[in-house]
Amino acid sequence: MKDPLLLSEQVCFPVYAFAKEIINQYRPLLDELELTYPQYLVMLVLWEHEEQTVNQLGEKLKLDSGTLTPLLKRLELKGFVTRTRSKADERIVLIALREKGKGLKKLASCIPTKLMQAMDISAEDLMVLKNIITKISKK
Repeated sequence: MKDPLLLSEQVCFPVYAFAKEIINQYRPLLDELELTYPQYLVMLVLWEHEEQTVNQLGEKLKLDSGTLTPLLKRLELKGFVTRTRSKADERIVLIALREKGKGLKKLASCIPTKLMQAMDISAEDLMVLKNIITKISKK
């Protein structure tokens, strides 16, 4: 019987290594857009919804406000988003796309294809992987 504590027997290690590798593959693609990977994730949500509260972004991205706030400040300094306090409740901060942020979507549209090419993986294989990860993550 194999030792269950061998690194080669672990599921977590290849998942961890893959997560690092995929982010490394994104880096040169995102550098062209002046985005970090976490900033790209925020932009993906905003391209879909245009305006979100910090809490909504945190829920969707599984990030806390302590992580999001400096990231959003940098996106604002780059002119991609605005941060405004809600008039109804000043504790709520609304994040919205600026025109420059909306324009970035067209430039980013090639990223998924370039990523698949760089990783030499098919869209079908990526969907299988995504579905498995999503299934496990929901438990």
